[in-house]
Amino acid sequence: MLKRLRIKFIAVIMSIVTVLFIVIFGLVLHLTKQNMERESIQMMRGMAFRPMMSAPMHKPDKMPDNIRLPFFTVSISEDGSLSAFGGDYYDLTDEELLQKLVDAAESSPKETGILSEYDLRFMKNDAGPTKTIVFADVSSEKAMIKGLIRNAVIIGLIGYAVFFIISLLLAKWVTKPVEKTWNEQKQFIADASHELKTPLTVIMTNAEMMSDKTYSESDRDGFTKNILSTSKRMRGLVESLLELARLDNNKAQIKLVTVDLSKLINDSILPFEPLFFENNMELSVDIDDGINVEGDKDKLRQVVNILLDNALKYSDPAGKVSVNLKRHNSECILSVSGMGASLSKEDCENIFKRFYRADKSRNDGQSYGLGLSIADSIIKEHNGKIWAESENGCNNFYVSLPC
Repeated sequence: MLKRLRIKFIAVIMSIVTVLFIVIFGLVLHLTKQNMERESIQMMRGMAFRPMMSAPMHKPDKMPDNIRLPFFTVSISEDGSLSAFGGDYYDLTDEELLQKLVDAAESSPKETGILSEYDLRFMKNDAGPTKTIVFADVSSEKAMIKGLIRNAVIIGLIGYAVFFIISLLLAKWVTKPVEKTWNEQKQFIADASHELKTPLTVIMTNAEMMSDKTYSESDRDGFTKNILSTSKRMRGLVESLLELARLDNNKAQIKLVTVDLSKLINDSILPFEPLFFENNMELSVDIDDGINVEGDKDKLRQVVNILLDNALKYSDPAGKVSVNLKRHNSECILSVSGMGASLSKEDCENIFKRFYRADKSRNDGQSYGLGLSIADSIIKEHNGKIWAESENGCNNFYVSLPC
């Protein structure tokens, strides 16, 4: 899929570049050709309306300043005789050639035109006592246009190659977030499938054993309890997955109200105090009073519960867990710290990913590695930040929210 996406991106970029090159070079070629033709016609018009010399076959004493192309003028008398004058570029003694040029020009209904066979542009002037036709060389114009086309092709090919290389790099850069999301999605599906496969296997095994008549009634009751317990765990996993899906799609109902975060954290700690006591763990609390935030009360309580539950599960037995809430300028920072197996720098970055467990050996079967992912999504919905740090065996989880 990513390969097709990159190919489509490159095709779109190169199509746009191709159209731009065609339009730009086409306009340059058209405008250049028009300017050259306009200058040539202006020069010829100046010659067509100049007074004729009394002695044919001679050049005028002074040429106009705008004469830049080889030219000559043919005068046609009433009896049809021809007389010509112009620069030294042409041999004007060949009356047969002059007659062919005049006949070709006369056959055209237009005042100006091009005789492609002779590389000449003509302009007819019927005003005055005699009829005159001015001829100007256009071979230099054709050579310039050919040179312009050649240069345009060369520049276009070089530019096309450069833009192709750039589009390759851009395609890789643009699709990098898509690739990351795609890989995370595949990993998520694989992890979710693995997590669902285990309880399903337990349920199916116990169901098969229940159907076996050789087991006693008490054994069957045990199988039923196993199925019920595993089903509850499985329901918890599915609910967590649905919660993540709602948060990802921004469909979770976030009810923004003014929340007394200090009171919310104190209330959330109360149910955990007996659990910490049972595990011989010391719970230290230092919370500043009167810290209010805009947010969803239930969602914020869920974040606090996730952090406390995480500290309870993964801190050392008989260790100390600290919960602090302090105000820092326009923000407040909640920290939950506990002594335990140190998290590496990589763990601190990845621990908020779905199904990620830094310490797989301590998995009690009740955790799916989704709690911190849910907390991360909730805090992002509140325009906050959550991160982890580890130092000297102390793992610290921080939440920053605007007050």
